[in-house]
Amino acid sequence: MPNVRRKFKSADLAGRVAVITGAGSGIGRELALLCAQRGAHLAICDINSAGLTGTAEAAQMRGGQVLMSRVDVSDGDAMNRFAQATSDRFGHVDLLINNAGVAVVGGFLQTNRKDWEWLIDINIMGVVHGCDAFLPTMIRSGRGGHVVNLSSAAGLLANPQLSAYSTTKFAVLGLSEALRMELRPYGIGVTAACPGIIDTAITQTSPIRGDHDTDARRRRLISTYHKRGYTANRAAHNILRAVERNRAVAPVAAEAHVMYALSRATPPLARWMAARLADLSE
Repeated sequence: MPNVRRKFKSADLAGRVAVITGAGSGIGRELALLCAQRGAHLAICDINSAGLTGTAEAAQMRGGQVLMSRVDVSDGDAMNRFAQATSDRFGHVDLLINNAGVAVVGGFLQTNRKDWEWLIDINIMGVVHGCDAFLPTMIRSGRGGHVVNLSSAAGLLANPQLSAYSTTKFAVLGLSEALRMELRPYGIGVTAACPGIIDTAITQTSPIRGDHDTDARRRRLISTYHKRGYTANRAAHNILRAVERNRAVAPVAAEAHVMYALSRATPPLARWMAARLADLSE
């Protein structure tokens, strides 16, 4: 058993096997395509069959072998079956990316119990199920490897208009930091990726709670993310760079770096900034 983590060269993934959840769109899709381009074989899943098929076809055009499976990450048994199918097909896993996630826009008083259950089941338990299903195989193989769990800038600095979402992403950050220490003796690194304002479809699909004009709020949200112009492809490149550098916490976009720094250096200023950012969702 190694005592230190082996360097994981994410720039060259030839012969490696990457597992990516939520690969049907957004950052998950771009991570899958980038891994395939760098030579990895893929085991990808998503609840969206059409999106997943599109990712699989695009990845195969880049030369990689692809196993795809329609999976709800909140279903632990389904994730175990996906892990078994991956083991049967490829024999090992080198890179596990727990990317699948959802959001609800709204403060605590506007967020209902079903929203909380939905977010916790996917954003927290989805990561737990991914780790539970794949880590035993990674450990037994003795190959080392890396785990990436998608947290968020809202997991670095709480947003009062993303109350429940922030809660789940803080949990992912905490789990990742604990796992990083626990898995070090096995040569497995762990990174909590915190993207920031990335232009993906999550702005179009996330439920918006509250009494204000939700259509107008959604238009502002989509416009803000689009004008920010930080693409999922760019985020994917920076996440894999963080893997190679074995970052414990990986802010991606500039605002995520600022939130990370402020939350540790000047918490009062960080809370003021969070309140200003929350105005974008109102």
